[in-house]
Amino acid sequence: MEDREKKMNPSKSDRSKAHQLTDLPNVGPATAKDLRLLGIQVPQDLVGKDPLELYQRLNEVTGIEHDPCVLDILMSVTDFMAGATAQPWWAYTQRRKKILLDCDL
Repeated sequence: MEDREKKMNPSKSDRSKAHQLTDLPNVGPATAKDLRLLGIQVPQDLVGKDPLELYQRLNEVTGIEHDPCVLDILMSVTDFMAGATAQPWWAYTQRRKKILLDCDL
């Protein structure tokens, strides 16, 4: 397994060693770039952030509607930085679908 795959694998994530965005579970270079567009420079910047607000702001900043799976990733990293166990992004899909249905997006 490549180093990048290990970093993106939630079972390999260690919050205390998350110093760069790509140290977070489910975050590779493209997601790290998106987070930096939102002013998120280090993992600790995600503490207390609302993933839906981040997703909506990302869509606004880039002028495109990102795949809803991006919201899954944002949910996974904000939960992780709030102390939750690292989960693969797809573990958030059902929750994301309910959130999007409830807020009528």
